[in-house]
Amino acid sequence: MIRIGYPCINLSLECRGTKTFRLHSYSRERLRLTVRNNLDCLAETVNWNIEHGIGFFRISSDLVPFAAHPVNTYPWYLVFARRFRQIGKLIRKSGMRISMHPDQFVLLNAKDDRIIQDSIRELVYHCRVLDLLGLDRSAKVQIHLGGVYGDKRASLERFVRVYHRLPAAVRRRLVIENDDRLYNVADCLAVSAETGIPVVFDSFHHEVNGDGSDWRTAFERCAVTWRRRDGLPMVDYSSQLSGARPGTHARHIDSEHFRRLLAALAGYDFDLMLEIKDKERSALVAQRLLGGKF
Repeated sequence: MIRIGYPCINLSLECRGTKTFRLHSYSRERLRLTVRNNLDCLAETVNWNIEHGIGFFRISSDLVPFAAHPVNTYPWYLVFARRFRQIGKLIRKSGMRISMHPDQFVLLNAKDDRIIQDSIRELVYHCRVLDLLGLDRSAKVQIHLGGVYGDKRASLERFVRVYHRLPAAVRRRLVIENDDRLYNVADCLAVSAETGIPVVFDSFHHEVNGDGSDWRTAFERCAVTWRRRDGLPMVDYSSQLSGARPGTHARHIDSEHFRRLLAALAGYDFDLMLEIKDKERSALVAQRLLGGKF
């Protein structure tokens, strides 16, 4: 079984569930209206995904603007608890997999403890969203390992130490992925061995920043870090945008490249997130290609 997904925005819909505003414009009423809009659009997107057979979706971090910022004292998690439950019921009934992916400023291995504390608050927010939706621990929050800060070994050790300080509600959902510049699959697996944290295999990042292994071998090494309670292994997929900086994601799915990935991972079950710029449009193509392959 392979569920195909896309991140955050459905370009086929008029609504946008990623609306936010600048900090200097903050007010409780503006926040309330923005969260209501974003949740309504999330519900519309989930329904669209169900109608089109999309089984995997990444919810935007912007669902609740400034959720982890001290300025936000509005109890959005109480005010919108019923709406979260309604959407969560829809997601669970459909069997859709959900994930979230905080921005790059979440750095658990930062040398500045203030940055670490800000990062932890962000992770608590993301996990609270998934908890409010009533989703089991297969709904994951995905991050990179962070910076190198001139000493990769020390930075990896710092990540492990901070991981063990995280609230249990965060640890049960957190997963890590290999990135396109600093930390490859082997680095992530070393952290997983110390923490038990599952590793998301990013096939495109592995092409750009590999560890010498092929797609299948790298995926197999990542897949064994996933326990039954974590759900199926998650895989991120994209391909290179022609003429752009290495690591730049394609605007539309490269069918031949995608077929090569499917062939490389044939025989395995996993959930596949397409990190491609035209979102659900490539997801629909991928579904057709998947149907023709298996």
